[in-house]
Formats: sequence, structure tokens, C-alpha cells
Amino acid sequence: MSIQELLWTIQNLPQNWQNILDVLLVAAMFFGALQLVRGERAATLLRGIAIVVVSVWVLSIVLNLTAFSWLLSRILTGVAIAVPVIFQEDLRRWFDRIGRMVQTREEGSTLVPGNPITAICDATQMLSRRRHGALIVLERETGIQEYIDSGIPIDGVVSSELLQTTFFPNTALHDGAVIVRGERLVAAACTLPVSSARHLPDSHMGLRHRAALGISEVSDTVTVVVSEETGRISVVVNGRFIRGIDAERLAMILGEYIPQREPPSLMTWFQQLGRAA
Repeated sequence: MSIQELLWTIQNLPQNWQNILDVLLVAAMFFGALQLVRGERAATLLRGIAIVVVSVWVLSIVLNLTAFSWLLSRILTGVAIAVPVIFQEDLRRWFDRIGRMVQTREEGSTLVPGNPITAICDATQMLSRRRHGALIVLERETGIQEYIDSGIPIDGVVSSELLQTTFFPNTALHDGAVIVRGERLVAAACTLPVSSARHLPDSHMGLRHRAALGISEVSDTVTVVVSEETGRISVVVNGRFIRGIDAERLAMILGEYIPQREPPSLMTWFQQLGRAA
């Protein structure tokens, strides 16, 4: 479509309500897509691709480059095929997020007496004093079932004693991460993706901290790390480290990111849909 045809379409929009609906639907789709990629690593790359494509398209129309326009249309077909391949992990996470707006979680979404945050904070404090390394992942909206499947199923109520026993040195389950879903410790000795970031807040951070950063880069989880060398407690969320915290501050941070879940209801679904929009 040329610029003249685009201007003619805009001028004649009021004459046809279907055109208005068409434009609104397209705008809604673009808005929804922007909301999904906001804050993601893919957002910058997509923005760069869009700027290059639009700039070249406008240039070819203004200068009336027929051959170049033909070549561009063929290249765009290839780009449309390549984008799902390049962003397959991001697309999986985006569709998973959409699905969770209309489907309540089968496990961990109902209101259960008690709160795992207290147990996690107590266990973390004891592990820090003893300098026992720990890696505790709390699942939120993005599903991480593939990493749960990499570990040993536990499916037990979260307790301070269970966490301390799991991370006791030389036990079979201490090497790896435990994953908490709702109020259940679903698996232990889980393997997490290791971040390839070159610069970390501390050069002495090891594989445990890189794994915590790696899982935060592919999901919206909140991860608690206890350093085996220093006993320092850290929280990793959205690719950021919150370091050198005590049990009291840990409880405040987890309370902010892991609120008490409510029973799923129709009103809750509408609220989630409104926030996503």
C-alpha cells in the first residue's frame, strides 16, 4: 500500500464502520503485542527490526524504487518465517502468559492455610548461619514445568525443616535447586539454565548465582540464594540481584512478589484481563 492509498483510506474511514472496526482491531493487536514484549529481552531486538523495516519501506516508496520494493517484499516473507524461530522461547513464554489469564492454575492457585514465606525465611536464616548453600525458586505466573521435571519430585508442604534437610551438605538432593509452587515444594535437585551474562554484581559469585540469574531471565520467578562461601542471602527477580539481606527484609521482599493467593473467581479473571490490557 502506497502513502496515497493510506491517506485515502484514512479520509474515507467515517464512511464505512467496518473500516473503523478493522483499524481498531489492528491497533488492539499491536497494543497487546507491545504489552507482551514490554520488559522482555526480545523487545529491543523487535524494535530494531521494526525501525529498519519501516525506514526501508518508506524510502522505497518515496524514491519509487520498484526493483528494491520487489526485493523487500520477498525479504519480508523470509523475516516472517525467521521471527518465530529466533523468538521461540519468548513466544512460548508469551503464549503461556496469555493462557494463564483464562485458565487458573491446577496446583497452588487455591487458598490454603498458612504461608510458605515464613518457612522459607526461617530456613534461609539457619542455612545462612551455617553457610550451607541453597537455591530456592518460587514459581509465579510463568510455568517452569520443564525445570521441575529435571529434578526429583517431592510434592510436600513447604517447611523450614524440609528445606534445611534438603540443602544439608553431602545429601543426595542438596546439589541443585528446589522449586516451590504455591505452598508445595514440588521438586528438588532441579537443573536451571545458567546465565551467560559476563558481568555480575560480584566477581566471586559462582554457578548457584548464575543459575538464579538464568531462571529469572526466562521466567518471572523469584529466587532466593544462600552463598556457601559467605552465607550471604540474595534475591534474584527480573534479572536483578537484591543482595546482603536478612530474614526480615527477605520476608518483606517475598511478601511483595509472592502475595497470598485467592480462590479463582470470575471477578479475578476480569481483573487479570484488565491488568494485561
